[in-house]
Amino acid sequence: MPKKFLDPSRDPHAKRESTNYDNPVASREYLLDLIQQQAKPVTHEELVAELNYSNPEQIEAVRRRLMAMVRDGQIFRNRRGGFLSFDHMDLVTGKVQAHPDGFGFLTPDSGGKDIFLPARQMRTLLDGDRAAVKITQIDKTRDRKEGAVVSVLERAHKSIIGRYHKEHGIDLVVPDDKRLTEDILLNPDVGHSAEPGDIVLVTITDYPSRHSPAVGLIETVLGADNAPGMEVTIAINSHNIPYQWNDAVLAETGKFSTQVEETDKKGKLDLRKLPFVTIDGSDARDFDDALYCEPAGDSFRLYVAIADVSHYVSKGSALDQEAIQRGTSVYFPGEVIPMLPEVLSNGLCSLNPKVDRLCLVCEMDITASGAIESYRFHETVIHSHARLIYDDVAAVLFEGKNTRDVDLNAVLESLKPLKAVYHALNKARQKRHAIEFDTKEVSFVYNENRKIEAIKPLVRNDAHKMIEECMIAANICAARFLKKHKIPNLYRCHEGANPDKLNNLYEFLASYGIHMKGEKPTPAEYDRVIREIKPLPEFQMLQTVILRSMMQANYSPDTKMGHFGLALQDYAHFTSPIRRYPDLMIHRGIRHILRGGTKQDFSYTLADVTALGETCSQYERRADLATRDAADFLKCEFLQKHVGDEFCGLVTAVTSFGLFVQLDDLMIEGLVHVTALKRDYYQFDAAKHRMVGERSGRVFQLGDKFKVRVVRVDMEDRKIDFDLVEQEKRSFLQSGKKMIGKVFGRSKTATKEDEAFDKKKKRRKKTKVKNTKSKNASTTTGNIKPQKATQKRRKSRTKKVKQISDN
Repeated sequence: MPKKFLDPSRDPHAKRESTNYDNPVASREYLLDLIQQQAKPVTHEELVAELNYSNPEQIEAVRRRLMAMVRDGQIFRNRRGGFLSFDHMDLVTGKVQAHPDGFGFLTPDSGGKDIFLPARQMRTLLDGDRAAVKITQIDKTRDRKEGAVVSVLERAHKSIIGRYHKEHGIDLVVPDDKRLTEDILLNPDVGHSAEPGDIVLVTITDYPSRHSPAVGLIETVLGADNAPGMEVTIAINSHNIPYQWNDAVLAETGKFSTQVEETDKKGKLDLRKLPFVTIDGSDARDFDDALYCEPAGDSFRLYVAIADVSHYVSKGSALDQEAIQRGTSVYFPGEVIPMLPEVLSNGLCSLNPKVDRLCLVCEMDITASGAIESYRFHETVIHSHARLIYDDVAAVLFEGKNTRDVDLNAVLESLKPLKAVYHALNKARQKRHAIEFDTKEVSFVYNENRKIEAIKPLVRNDAHKMIEECMIAANICAARFLKKHKIPNLYRCHEGANPDKLNNLYEFLASYGIHMKGEKPTPAEYDRVIREIKPLPEFQMLQTVILRSMMQANYSPDTKMGHFGLALQDYAHFTSPIRRYPDLMIHRGIRHILRGGTKQDFSYTLADVTALGETCSQYERRADLATRDAADFLKCEFLQKHVGDEFCGLVTAVTSFGLFVQLDDLMIEGLVHVTALKRDYYQFDAAKHRMVGERSGRVFQLGDKFKVRVVRVDMEDRKIDFDLVEQEKRSFLQSGKKMIGKVFGRSKTATKEDEAFDKKKKRRKKTKVKNTKSKNASTTTGNIKPQKATQKRRKSRTKKVKQISDN
């Protein structure tokens, strides 16, 4: 068939379309213009007639393009098959965020505040779907808009992981993700081998409608929930994390050798004689950074060598496409889902000791005060002289202990300048008032059957901090280098305080006698407050509240935002290209400049980089959620063996239905339900994050310390219930603050009024419990017996499903 061309006078994008396709049709932009010009919905046939198409292939191509535009949210298709633009309908498109209680929100593509979707509007939607909604009303008291779903544009889930149940002869799967509130009905005509209670992967064949639930079929039986490694399997499948390598990727990696080719070393700066070392955790498997430092008069010359992943992963390759889809390596307890195959992540791009490796090196001249005086980037070949462990380096270098480690002793003298430059960089960090958050993390210890045996706190020592400061210095230089040459790329951006949360933060801190200044607090102000609260026993809780008042960091080509938390104007992630795609992008930009490239001939446009920043930020959050889910699973599994045991903990959240208490050292959070607080009725004070007894005046608030008993662990809902054993002596922050009983003018001890109170309590009990349940009906955690409540809801849904199937 001869090649045809559109009339350029009608479609301004005709040349592009005829270049990309042998039999081109109208571009998306031109079709959208045609649809917007119409006063009413226009059909496929009417559009084809307007375009004067008679070729069946072109007619079909237009139909497919229109449906793709509907799927991507560019246009809307009504029930009669007419197409119209969203401008004509005053609709808002965006991504749906579902809440476990059934309602949801739509985050508009155009930005602005989320739109509330009541539970009845969520019946056809699943978390993550894209939809078009029409604003139905504005709630002025809550300052939010409420919407009604007009169309589901794109489905987020093709398959769902959950637990198989058989109830009243009906087969169904209860999703593991609690944001997916509706069960999946299984097609009775398709058999399976699952047993009740098994974890399964179900493929959705029919999505939910207003009158019927979702229907699916079991694709894979993953096993029982107590099978070793099930927490990782559930997290991977629940968050749709790619974990298998496709044939194209395997074909590319099959061409790599195990050692760096001699031809690849040509033209590279040879730094193999410098005693570079890697310093990582004892369980690390990939080593993407190595360090060397030497004195330079009163200053220091610091070399940070980073594996040159960009040499092996070229733009557009199968490896590159897969890396984009993964975005980041995902580090689960005891397991990792790498961004790149092991031949690179643990081989050619891992700076293993005693072997040659290709690197991008940032060479910096740093003054005694920690200022970066100058910097240079090089394409190099290096040779790591030793693989060292954080704990060993900290013990020898910072604590003056001896070691029998031969490798460490051999390079000990060369490590001393590293210690000195760390102290210099740390001075600069303190001078610019970078925020010093001190978060606690834990590690999981497995037995030989890969079952959780212990949870231990992770200690961050001076060796960790030394490596971190050196990496930050290299990241600063990478950002400055790219900005200087105006190469569009991904910077690590942190906007700082969330203006919507500041008032609540100020009020909360003020209740503890801590005052924060300014409508837009600076990093220095945050740093001052963190230092002020650090000696206090409530430090971890207060720090968490402060941390939550800040915006989330992301990846963006914005060169002006900077990094608020680090108090830096120039910052980019350069140091981990093995496990983060933005770092690989930074490497490509630097290599492009080193090889004489300019902004004009760089292979990425600003639009390309912006889109990659959005996906990389999204996949980073996906990885965080997945690892958190796996950790929650393991914590529940661990506490199952400790039901009845007592632990000390700290109140980390106060709600209308109870207190969330985090156990010391274990970092496990559970609920002390309001009904477990005896001999009084408690009113929730949201502004001050506390509960106050009506009669006794007893106060439970953030930062209180308790001894609690583990009473129940629900593996299915990942929930832990505690009972209050005793309260430790509360330490008040405000000088001169009196005991609670005196503040409220009431005695905290039981009096002769107790008997009368108990009689009154019996009369009010039924009404009070009913009101409490009604008030907290939207919160699953607030139920006294969540498991029974879950079963009740499930039976109700099963009854509805049975009625549907009977009809």
